[in-house]
Amino acid sequence: MLQIPSVYLSRRTFLRGAGAAAILLSTTTLSNVAWAAPDQSGPFDFESFTTRMRELAAAPYQAPELIQSAFYSGLDYDGYRRVQFNTSKARWLDDQHDYQIHAFPPGWLFKETVSLAEVVDGVAKPIEFTAKDFSFYFDPEDQAEAEAAEFPGIAGFRINYPLNRPGAMDELVSFLGASYFRALGRDNIYGASARGLVLNSWRDGAEEFPRFSEFYIEKPTDKGPLTLYAALESPSVTGAYRFVLTPASDAKQETVIDVTARLFFRADVAELGIAPLTSMFLFAETNRSQFDDYRPQVHDSNGLRVEPSVGLPMWRPLNNGSTLGNTYLADTSLRAFGLYQRDRGFETYQDAGAHYERRPSVRVEPTTDWGAGSVRLIEIPSKLEADDNIVAFWIPAEPIKAGSEHDYSYRLIWGDLLPDPEAPLAYVAETRVGQGGVSGVEAASNLRKFVVDYAGGPLRDVPQGTEFDIAAEVSGGSVVSKAFSRIDANGLWRLVLDVDTNGSTLMELKADISAGGQPLAETWLYQWRGGTTA
Repeated sequence: MLQIPSVYLSRRTFLRGAGAAAILLSTTTLSNVAWAAPDQSGPFDFESFTTRMRELAAAPYQAPELIQSAFYSGLDYDGYRRVQFNTSKARWLDDQHDYQIHAFPPGWLFKETVSLAEVVDGVAKPIEFTAKDFSFYFDPEDQAEAEAAEFPGIAGFRINYPLNRPGAMDELVSFLGASYFRALGRDNIYGASARGLVLNSWRDGAEEFPRFSEFYIEKPTDKGPLTLYAALESPSVTGAYRFVLTPASDAKQETVIDVTARLFFRADVAELGIAPLTSMFLFAETNRSQFDDYRPQVHDSNGLRVEPSVGLPMWRPLNNGSTLGNTYLADTSLRAFGLYQRDRGFETYQDAGAHYERRPSVRVEPTTDWGAGSVRLIEIPSKLEADDNIVAFWIPAEPIKAGSEHDYSYRLIWGDLLPDPEAPLAYVAETRVGQGGVSGVEAASNLRKFVVDYAGGPLRDVPQGTEFDIAAEVSGGSVVSKAFSRIDANGLWRLVLDVDTNGSTLMELKADISAGGQPLAETWLYQWRGGTTA
């Protein structure tokens, strides 16, 4: 039997990442004018690169040319897995800065190629790849065709680095498909993804998917951060991006990417999404009953955390119902938002293959003033863990008009990002949802019970006899009863709300815990959508 090395991600993991995202490219509106690869030779700096992208926005959009090779364009998922980069051909293989460049082949979902160059002392030089840089694992009757096929170019690339231990070259970051990219912290495996930009996601009409078409990587001279640049193109916008990548280390377990995005708009945009994150949430304690699965929970992320300019941080558990979910959280000067995987215990997931306990959380911190706007969370109904059904991004309040220019800078932090038990506020450890009422007594079908467990912060040592103020609000329903007490078995504190849906199919819930006028926990938010048990 033909053996295929397990260099690539599993089918489930690969589909859930950049591959699944690229499926959506078919909805993009494209011009009939063929795209031409740029000349990447010569002087390069971010300012001149920015100028070129600004000038490009003034010209008509040119759609990328799809690969013409019958072999590569005909690859399905299994065929694509059989074309693998030969790691012995990695660029910068013997350099002392520890970074290596590996390429992804075209084919399957990836019908467009990108160009790649290295920059040394301010001068760019193309990095070329050929079929000789790849290994082909086909049956004998197909091997000759595979090796003889004309190589169209690469679909993307990854950067390898000794992330977890010296001498072991782990994948650190990858760019593959549209403007998708992913990174890892210490001991993480791929889960959530980031994107360069979102345009009109889940609105009337087709979503537009900008793509990174060309990349420039500054060749490091030491073991410090790695800087790379990307050109973003779509019918409505061009962009000059700079990414400064600082890998996780013994001193810091998280990988940090500092992003600068300079955007130039060809057309009005109904809704612009800045610093978009994409993840998967199939089920947890809120909707466990909908899935006949041996595992207790299946998700790459289980909550959205938003830190507003004023007020308490907010935790919004993710949901997967039968209808599309939309949540907008407005702010005037956002401090941070992110998609988090809070539970790091194997027992929570019981998946010895997918290891959801090792999926990274991703935090977005604006490093310039983004002004007023909203964090939008989209929850897309899904029955498969191969679907990236969670999207979160920032929407500026200022309308985006043709001819306008906008700059955004922010930091992406990838890693476990565990809550600090010594923090001044307790955090939400788990959310559960079920039939309301009293156990053993038949309850009205319109009653729902929401159970929220809190850990850490001042609740660890709260004095006996403390009188708590439980502020619970429900839009679209009404609170029938509420209780807050300590669970002796595990030391957590539990808020229980019985809520009458009043026949509503959509409820927004909010709860705050305080004592003596002092907040004790982050704000809990939830969106209940009727028609499901969640």
